[in-house]
Amino acid sequence: MDILVAGGHGQVALRLLRLLAAHGHTARGLIRSPAQAAELRAVGAVPVIGDLEHDESLDAYVRGADAVVFAAGAGPGSGPARKRTVDLGGAVKLADAARDTGVRRYVMVSSIGADRPDAAGESMRAYLRAKAEADDYVRAAGLDHTIVRPGSLTDDPGTGLVRVSAEPGGRGPVPRDDVAAVLAAVLTTPATIGRTFELFAGDTAIPEALAAL
Repeated sequence: MDILVAGGHGQVALRLLRLLAAHGHTARGLIRSPAQAAELRAVGAVPVIGDLEHDESLDAYVRGADAVVFAAGAGPGSGPARKRTVDLGGAVKLADAARDTGVRRYVMVSSIGADRPDAAGESMRAYLRAKAEADDYVRAAGLDHTIVRPGSLTDDPGTGLVRVSAEPGGRGPVPRDDVAAVLAAVLTTPATIGRTFELFAGDTAIPEALAAL
């Protein structure tokens, strides 16, 4: 498969690109800065230079892909405006580009709490509102979507064992390694199409956890 990962220099994205390349896929990472290209090549990925936030269309980057993954984010130091242009606007542009170019498969990295953004504290509310609107847009776009909402991200080594739930409201940590492994598995698990689920560290092997959704 040819898979484009938007936000390709992120911590989860780099892990995902490494896994995809190792499994023989064409792993392409959309990045804004050419200075980041060497890190993508080091994990076996193909760097694609483009500005998710400011480019009017992402069609040129998406064309030819079999699937896209939205793993971008404005980051914790950004204000509400960039939450709208990156976390929401970038996801919308990627969905539009997928639809325009005939790419059916769209995997979204969302967030715990995106089902109830107004219940969050002020510091998180703008981010979760952006993620909630992005999730809604992707669901309505007519794509073969999967929305993954990881728990608190850690740098602990991955175990390949997780807990997933289609019922919102969970809490708990999850290693970035395991988030990347779940995203890679989702891309080749058609049964996850149309599903939204939360993801935490757990005791069930990833294939079995996804099969039980």
